[in-house]
Amino acid sequence: MTSSTVATAVDGGLRPIRLRLALTLVGYGTLALLACVLAPLVGSTSISLSRVFDRSIPFADNVDAQIFFLARLPRVLAGATVGAMLASAGVVLQALLRNPLATPFTLGVSSGAALGAVLAITGGATAGLGPLSPVPLSSLAVACLVSAIIYALASRPGRPMSTNVLLLAGVTLNAFISALILLVQYFADFAETYRMLRWLMGDLDVGGFLPIVTVLPLFVVACVLFATLPSSLNLLSVGTETATTRGVSVARTQRLAFVSTALATSAAVTVAGPIGFVGIVVPHLVRLMTGVDHRIVLPASALFGAAFLVGCDLVARTVLAPVELPVGVVTAIIGGPFFLWLLVRRA
Repeated sequence: MTSSTVATAVDGGLRPIRLRLALTLVGYGTLALLACVLAPLVGSTSISLSRVFDRSIPFADNVDAQIFFLARLPRVLAGATVGAMLASAGVVLQALLRNPLATPFTLGVSSGAALGAVLAITGGATAGLGPLSPVPLSSLAVACLVSAIIYALASRPGRPMSTNVLLLAGVTLNAFISALILLVQYFADFAETYRMLRWLMGDLDVGGFLPIVTVLPLFVVACVLFATLPSSLNLLSVGTETATTRGVSVARTQRLAFVSTALATSAAVTVAGPIGFVGIVVPHLVRLMTGVDHRIVLPASALFGAAFLVGCDLVARTVLAPVELPVGVVTAIIGGPFFLWLLVRRA
């Protein structure tokens, strides 16, 4: 993003921006809504929508309604929520680090969540907290701990965060935690290793609405913080000097960006495991279609990310039906070549 582009984005009239934002919300919102409405109707077992909502049939006897509301709708809503959070976190991190290849997993939060999960699986933990079972509870706790460590390393009292330290600390912790996960797997038995591998692949088989409701407060807080960032991110993505001269509190914006992405990533990984590439594929596709203004890119990425992950999960459920693939495998197959294309294009 050039300085002239940013100046146009920031100083442009409000009416064009509001019109573009409205068109973006309508267009991408319709896409996300269609994905969430149509995806539960598709699967290895055919169901009738009229029978799903037929109140004359008791729910206990209505197989179509049970498949729709208990098996498919929760994972569709989980996919939409997780996809929106990962895509939004990718947009914010790429602006914060001024690196188009940054992803929600760059900071090591996802690896921390994975470590918490494998420790709970290996330790045979049985104690949960309210509706949270041991594995997601441990995953969320370690993810928050890793976020706090990275924040402490990169923060400097009264000064902006060091994005270099932020990036290097995230990469280093990623490698360190990955080694710890391998160590835990080495000493685990076959059944525990199998559970770990399935979780680490990323899966939306949530088994009800409770896991989504449990982490919903984290998603809400992350969304509120995301909503305060777009205008500042336009300037921050050019440079801290430009942002400062235009009245942006760089230190505050960096901290809000870090906290929001850490919350969104922690909650997303807690629900679905580490699903990769959503945070890099979606933001770049949206920028190709809408431009670089974060006031447009951020909400568009959230909506498109929701539709994208729901679509990937639909492929995972149906391509080898009745066998279901982990959705993380599908996103990696799509995202891997796209990531390589970005590297070549950037070079």
